[in-house]
This record gives sequence, C-alpha cells and structure tokens, in this order.
Amino acid sequence: MKDKKIAVIGAGPAGMTAAYELTKAGFDVTLYEASDKVGGLSKTIDLWNQKVDLGPHRFFSNDTKVNKLWLEVVGKDYRMVDRLTRIYYKKKFYYYPLKPFDALFKLGIGRAFLCVMSYFKEKIKPTKQDGSFEAWVTARFGSRLYSIFFKTYSEKLWGIPCTELDEDFAAQRIKKLSLFEAVKNALFSSKKNKHKTLVDQFAYPIGGTGMVYDKMKTFIEKNGGKVLCSTPVKKVDTGENGATSIELMSGEIIPFDHIISSMPITHLVRNLPNVPADVISAATDLKFRNTILVYLKVEGVDVFPDNWLYVHANDLQMGRITNFCNWVPEINQDEKSTIVVLEYWSYNEDAIWNNTDEELIALGKKELRATGLIKDLEISEGHIIKIPKCYPVYGKGYKEPLQKVETYLSTINNLSVIGRYGSFKYNNQDHSILMGLLAADNIINDQTHNLWEINTDYETYQETSTITASGLSVEE
Repeated sequence: MKDKKIAVIGAGPAGMTAAYELTKAGFDVTLYEASDKVGGLSKTIDLWNQKVDLGPHRFFSNDTKVNKLWLEVVGKDYRMVDRLTRIYYKKKFYYYPLKPFDALFKLGIGRAFLCVMSYFKEKIKPTKQDGSFEAWVTARFGSRLYSIFFKTYSEKLWGIPCTELDEDFAAQRIKKLSLFEAVKNALFSSKKNKHKTLVDQFAYPIGGTGMVYDKMKTFIEKNGGKVLCSTPVKKVDTGENGATSIELMSGEIIPFDHIISSMPITHLVRNLPNVPADVISAATDLKFRNTILVYLKVEGVDVFPDNWLYVHANDLQMGRITNFCNWVPEINQDEKSTIVVLEYWSYNEDAIWNNTDEELIALGKKELRATGLIKDLEISEGHIIKIPKCYPVYGKGYKEPLQKVETYLSTINNLSVIGRYGSFKYNNQDHSILMGLLAADNIINDQTHNLWEINTDYETYQETSTITASGLSVEE
C-alpha cells in the first residue's frame, strides 16, 4: 500500500493535513500549490517587519483528533489568546457575544424594549419558514435583533439579500443560539452553555496561524515528501478505474494512484473528462465570493483593544476589521506600529474588485477613520491582497446542484475531494483539518469515511476536548 503515489492538490489546512498524515505513514506524497506559500486562507505573511494573517484566523475545536494533531505539529509554540470582539453599529461598539446590560445601555431603553417584544412575538407567532437565512434568524431572535445584528453584515459578506441566502448558513454557524441562550451565556457563563463560535479564549501559534502549515511542510520535506509551490494544477484526468493522473498548467502529465483535491470544486468538475452536461450545469450554479484585504500601518500601539470587529454600518463598505497587535506579541516583533486589515467582499463583476490598489487604500483609510477607532493617528502605509473564490455562497437552494456534483464525484475511484474550496463547505480550520485527517485515514487504513458529511452537523464529536495553556484537556 505504501508504494502508492499520492497527489495532493492545494496547500490549505485540508490539503496540508492530508499530506502530513500520509507522509507520516510512509506514503510517496507530492503536494501541488498554485501560490508561492502554503497555508491557503490560513497562511501568514511578512509585512512591514511584522507577521500578519489573511484576516482573523483563530483555531478552536472540540474534536480530540483535531486537537491532538494541532498540538503534535505546534508543540509548545503557542499562547492562549483572550478573545475580544465587538460589533460596530450606529457609531457605537457592542460586545460580541452580546452582554445584556451593555446592549441595553447602547441601544437605549426604547429600542431594547422593542427588540425584546419582537423576540416574544416570534414565540407566540413564529415567522413562516421558507428556507431563507432571514426567516431562520428572525424566528430565533425576532425581527428587530435580526435587522440590527445579522442583516447588514450578512448581506455585505454574501452580496445577496438575506431572503436569497440559504438557512443552512445559519444552521451551521449559529445553531442552538437564540436570545435566551445568549442572555443565559452572559449571566451564567460556563463551558457547558458556551456556544462554540463564542469561546472566550483560543490557542494561537506564536508565528501566526500559518506557522502550523509551515511546520507541516518542513516535516513532509524532511521525510521524503514533496511540496511544490507556484505549481498550479490544470486538471485531473480519469480512466476506467477512476482518477489516474494530473496535468499541470505547464502541460506536464504525471500519473498517480490516488488524488486528493482541494482546488475549487467548480474548476475540478469543469476540467474533468467526459462529465455529463447536467453535472457541468450544476457546478456552474455554484458561486464563490471574493475577498479584498486592505492592510493599513497605523503609527501607534494599543490603538484599540479588539482582536477583530464586525462592521454592521450601512454607510461603510467594509465588513470586518482585525488588529494584529492584539493576538500574540511575537508576531509584532517589537514594532511601534499597529497593522490592521479591513475586509471587503465582492464578485468578479463588482466595481470594487477592479479598483486599483491606490483607490482601495484610500477607501480603507477613509472608512477606518470614520469609525473613530484610531483617532488622529497617522496611517503611513497600505497594502492590498485580493483573494478570489474565498467563500462558497450558500444561495437559497444551493444544496440541490451541490448534491448532483457530490454524487457524480463520488463515483470516481481514487479521488478524494476536501477543503473549503474542494467540497464547497464554509469550513473553519478545524473542519478542514478533520477532512484532511479522514481523507488520509481512508487511504492509510482502507477506511470509508464520508468526507462530504463533515461540517453538515456542527457538533458531532465522539470525544470532546479543548486546548489549554498546559495542553489538551479532555472533557468528561
């Protein structure tokens, strides 16, 4: 079995994890990455003598397999970070998760009363469910809280009305969270009632999130595997027995016994040979959303306390702000400046996607100042990164074409499809790491894990644990 040649396409968390595990088991592994660095959306880059991520990429999992792997790779090179995130709305900053008295004070008694009344109205006469994000969230929180704390941000992120966004996004991201649970968490906080997305503390590598995948790369290369960056794959070829080879953009064709793909599912399907027309059509219906990152160097330290903020203001185009000074001190490398990144989301056809770097930096400076976060501090430099196909868009009814594509790809032997891009799942790091682990286990131990099921139910762990400052804490 270990004589098998394995190709892994894409060096994000899923692809790197699969390649790492297969190399550890003694397989002949070659990983192909289109960009010049591993880590995918979780890479860390050097900028202005500091280290920064592509936005706020924290790691948190309750899955013991995932946590053990993360600690195996990172070792002691991490710190626990106390999370502080807030929502910017109508020129005020609200703690997130919401703190009842903070929200009450900032909303005002009248607006807060209307929020509570709209919540109880849903308990008496719930909004009719039509499969949309708007209906799902309104039924859980009431129309007032939905419009304040969900609608604007979600429509910025996805670029479609919340009536056209599938409820599946809400079910994955805010399942089991309602106004009642939020208040209970705030007043009687404990691990047992803390929602997974609202943890107060998380583990973070001292070299940035991408350090995890840089360490995996080092291990793979030291143990006979190959990690080929700046080497994009054009397509996967198939024959009677399934996937047989890959073709690089250079035209070179290389045979493999098994191929693990985390390239965008739309690209994979479009370039496979002999794909039925209805499957091609279904893949065409799947859309991705782009991200524009505007990095700004602010001349000052201790500028504002948040790790990141959500921008719910209609008059600002940005959706999220990250302050890298508030993660771990090692990534700032004693610099006396603060790097913040503003996130903008778009489709290819949107005007902002085609703006020049100068235009985007000017927009970022103007919008950051408008929040009041940096007062009159100087913004000395700017840097732009554009990332196509960041977010799989959960448009209403997206599961039907995705199911058609999944069913077809499942018939191709010796092909595993994983990752946020590869499986069209809005994965966190832990979901993608789990996909990589199980894809490797299918090959190493001849298992039959259904990789498509990962991140369909948000909390399906056989054994739960958390990472603490002293290591792994397994919960009874």
